[in-house]
Amino acid sequence: MAKRLNSMLVLGLGVAGVGAKYFSKQENRAKAMDVYQSVKDKVVSLWCEQNPSACEDLVEKAGNPDPYDLGDSRMVSEGAMYSVDYYNKEEQQQ
Repeated sequence: MAKRLNSMLVLGLGVAGVGAKYFSKQENRAKAMDVYQSVKDKVVSLWCEQNPSACEDLVEKAGNPDPYDLGDSRMVSEGAMYSVDYYNKEEQQQ
């Protein structure tokens, strides 16, 4: 078991090293971002083809939140409280 774990660790470090070397060049980072964008666009378009009403809702709500949408407002307030709670915990530890 430990031998397998060690080999996985060495493999992970090797992959991380190769990745770091590859992304050290600006042109490789740009290529990777282009591939990421194209894959993301394809996934979103496929998802919108399968569920067009969901895409219409997203476009309708984007940039114009409804203050009376309780589910959306609750999600925003929970997100805001998470960061406030995290900050308070960090300050109390010091």
